[in-house]
Amino acid sequence: MQEDKVLHAIEYFCNSVKIINFGALFADGTDEYCCPSEPMVGDDIRLRFRTAKDNVDSVFVTVNDDRIEMKVVESDALFDYYETVLLSVTERIRYFFEVHAGKVTIFYNKIEIQKNVNRDYDFEVLPGFKTPDWAKGAVMYQIYVDRFCNGDKTNDVLSNEYYYIDKPVKKVEDWDKYPENLDVSNFYGGDLQGVIDKLDYLKDLGVDVIYFNPLFVSPSNHKYDIQDYDYIDPHYGKIVKDEGELLPEGSSDNREATRYVRRVTDKENLEASNALFAHLVEEAHKRDMKVILDGVFNHCGSFNKWLDREKIYDMNPEYEKGAYITKDSPYNSFFLFHDNADNKWPDNNSYDGWWGHDTLPKLNYEDSEKLHDYIMRIGKKWVSPPYNCDGWRLDVAADLGRSEEYNHRFWRDFREAVKSANPNAIVLAEHYGDPKSWLKGDQWDTIMNYGAFMEPITWFLTGLEKHSDEFRGDCLGNPDMFIGSLRHYMSFFMHGSLYVAMNELSNHDHSRFLTRTNRRVGRINTLGAEAANENVSKAIMKEAVLFQMTWPGAPTIYYGDEAGVCGWTDPDSRRSYPWGREDHEMIRFHKDMIKIHKQYDAIMRGSVMFLHGENKCVAYARFTRKQAVVAVMNVDYSDKELRLHVTRLGVKNNKIMKRIMVTGENSYDMTEVPYMVQNNVLTVVIPKMSSVLFVTDID
Repeated sequence: MQEDKVLHAIEYFCNSVKIINFGALFADGTDEYCCPSEPMVGDDIRLRFRTAKDNVDSVFVTVNDDRIEMKVVESDALFDYYETVLLSVTERIRYFFEVHAGKVTIFYNKIEIQKNVNRDYDFEVLPGFKTPDWAKGAVMYQIYVDRFCNGDKTNDVLSNEYYYIDKPVKKVEDWDKYPENLDVSNFYGGDLQGVIDKLDYLKDLGVDVIYFNPLFVSPSNHKYDIQDYDYIDPHYGKIVKDEGELLPEGSSDNREATRYVRRVTDKENLEASNALFAHLVEEAHKRDMKVILDGVFNHCGSFNKWLDREKIYDMNPEYEKGAYITKDSPYNSFFLFHDNADNKWPDNNSYDGWWGHDTLPKLNYEDSEKLHDYIMRIGKKWVSPPYNCDGWRLDVAADLGRSEEYNHRFWRDFREAVKSANPNAIVLAEHYGDPKSWLKGDQWDTIMNYGAFMEPITWFLTGLEKHSDEFRGDCLGNPDMFIGSLRHYMSFFMHGSLYVAMNELSNHDHSRFLTRTNRRVGRINTLGAEAANENVSKAIMKEAVLFQMTWPGAPTIYYGDEAGVCGWTDPDSRRSYPWGREDHEMIRFHKDMIKIHKQYDAIMRGSVMFLHGENKCVAYARFTRKQAVVAVMNVDYSDKELRLHVTRLGVKNNKIMKRIMVTGENSYDMTEVPYMVQNNVLTVVIPKMSSVLFVTDID
């Protein structure tokens, strides 16, 4: 009798309190669960949510403020798929899911299973906002032109050609020389002809998109201080007319640097340089590669023809007077000047500079519609014939203007201008922090992905901050910080923006990732350049590249990373490409990982799910209904045995998963090795300091 009571109690408990299979719960912004993922205005949108088969009582979705019960429309051996269809959606929607099983209720949003509703992490869809399909998963390659390849020595900057930031410029004769600590006026001679000469190398590597650091006329090697937005710098392009004299010894007056003045103001040189660039883009397009320009529109340079602090353009009657020359300049409103006590012009006059730098005068859009309209024209010009570029990367885009309100107005106008000229062009911004207010479909397409890519992988694999300025042992190999950071920052994106985000390990502003693998705090001025090469780990670098090539977004290689280039942060990260001294094994690894990246639809377009996290080791998957790719990174000095519950991906028991890549301390191996899924798990041993990839088709 007592036994019957116990059985009745157990039966009642099981019926009233169901055990939810939390691992089976899933939804995201891909077409599998939000179709279409980038709808047009007025489209019907199908929302889906996945649960384990026969496991829950009901699923609701709250769309904006409407709570809708979903219905099971499809089932397979493992899962039920709940669905609702939203008809003729014309405006932005936000939504989250609510799951009931017995007395248990959970919520599901962009950071997955939650006990309570937090609408900051809602899924979002904006009809009419579509990012370029060609950029989704595209392999990008960033080129800092002066340091990539010298294809035309006749256009080199000459020593003493002009005066820049307290000293004469210098031509560096030794291509392999490390950058100096104060390096902006040293020139190695890289140019667009050098890029043209290496297009086949880039194509063979697997590059889909070239992103150029600034190319327009500028006195620095970085060219973020632009003189003339209408022309490619002849030192990168063509110098067909080369007259005048070098700067006299001891002089700092650039009016005496007549060779420089004529090189960069003579229209024959400027037009020839533009023509060479058009040829480069044409050659890239022949190879099915896109080209993205760097747009520096927050500020220009003190050499700029609109300001002309150096009085370079004042010597040429073809140009109008600069704002530093006279109050009557047509460009006076382009800058915000502050009156001085003596009321002299221009002596002792000050103007707003970006971060206080007088060589980087901030552009004063609020007081000049003429300036606004000029930059809109520039935005259109370079994505139109004959140049036909494929988009813009926008420098310090959130800093532009004097107010947030104007900033958003400007980027709305810029997007409209660029897309009107080339609807397939991408608008991609440099940004740190929360980009949501710019990613609403009317401004940027996406951003350089620091928060949801570069920073988490750097902390996890190296314990270093991205400049190599700080080491934190609590971040090294910390799976909770790694996974938590990725989920949080990925939530800032709508689906299309995430899948075209620029995922870089290194770039011109930060230390080279290979140097970060030495887990050492330092800069060129504190430890010297050679220390950046010491105690680096190619094993950790390979783990980072494997992550880069299997994570949602556009993997972006900073020139030379694939060839083993090291370097502390700017300026040491701007070393020359080591032609003839490349790390060929590292190049082969990049080529092989790029092939894997492009081979699997699950990587290019699929969902992402974390499968495991423990100290110094994480596992995640990219998957669709037809394919699963599992990646594991082990940054520990010991092997790890893992039991991965791959049924969460739709992989059935007794299914074979192939190991297709394992990286290690010395090399890497692509020999296919079969592993059987048994008892619903994939059991694997991951060697120390390695990363591994497994793949399978899903029946």
